[in-house]
Amino acid sequence: MQLKTPSSPHAHMPASVTSVMLRVVYALIPGLIAYVWFFGWGVVINILFAIVVALGCEAAMLAMRDKPLKPFLTDGSALVTAVLLAISIPPLSPWWITLIGTAFAIIIAKQLYGGLGYNTFNPAMVGYVLLLISFPVEMTSWQAPLMLITQHSLGFLDTLHIIFGGGLPDGLRLDALTTATPLDTLKTQIKLDHSVDEIISTTPIFGHFGGKGGEWISAGFLLGGLWLLYKRVINWHIPVAMIGGLLGMALIFFIINPVSYPSPLFHLFSGATLLGAFFIATDPVTAPASTRGRLLYGALIGVLVYVIRTWGGYPDAVAFAVLLMNLATPTIDYYIHSRVLGHGAKRKD
Repeated sequence: MQLKTPSSPHAHMPASVTSVMLRVVYALIPGLIAYVWFFGWGVVINILFAIVVALGCEAAMLAMRDKPLKPFLTDGSALVTAVLLAISIPPLSPWWITLIGTAFAIIIAKQLYGGLGYNTFNPAMVGYVLLLISFPVEMTSWQAPLMLITQHSLGFLDTLHIIFGGGLPDGLRLDALTTATPLDTLKTQIKLDHSVDEIISTTPIFGHFGGKGGEWISAGFLLGGLWLLYKRVINWHIPVAMIGGLLGMALIFFIINPVSYPSPLFHLFSGATLLGAFFIATDPVTAPASTRGRLLYGALIGVLVYVIRTWGGYPDAVAFAVLLMNLATPTIDYYIHSRVLGHGAKRKD
């Protein structure tokens, strides 16, 4: 009798790719609710449009590559890429910004590398960086929190008209709706020799320990990230190492000169720190495979975020830091790799 021996892997994860991706989307919901509450309908419109573009581009590329559509379109990977990119761009961005970024992320950063599991770089961050360096005006025109523009309330139809029609309601100028981000404002004003306390206390876009509204959005992403840890969708190594690297750098310079360097708490709840730590840097395809490699990878992302934010040309730096460390992942995996089961004893170090 012939015994059939299936090929590896012989151990199977109980969770499918689809269930993992959907859990990531579920975990984003607390942060998204806060984002919509503080910044309005533009967030929802961008997400829905990005999802349509992502699935359309995925389907077109799969058809061109002669791949089955249903298994790949329903695995949730394009959905996650679309949502992460959409919440990274300004809520009132013109529709073509979302179209270009999402199409580039899916077609170039994902499908041309071979699809899910083969991409070297995080697709959403590739699309975001393309937009940031190609269209800096549109990508830095961030809408002010709704509580700061109460005299110009924007309904759903107004927001839809701004994004897809390019027009504004009568008597309204775009600069009345937009403002620099807290990170950008702080960086610019520090260069003008203002102290951190002076800037934060006199500028209305700052909240208690981060940007107004942004601190609650970050808290929502933190809540979702902790749920992902509880469900074991991600492990703790990369988020803890990334946050530790960023806070360690921030604490050192804050102790040396608190007049010119904001506190670690400000860095933690500003920009895309918590979104990046739990939802972007933890991408299993582009992160190292070993535990020690993930710790090093996360820590260096945190250090790079602080270095670029403080002395680089961009006020937020999560996307650049993640992509740079994506580039270093093969080297980390080469020098730091897991012990192969059955080969050699575990060292006592």
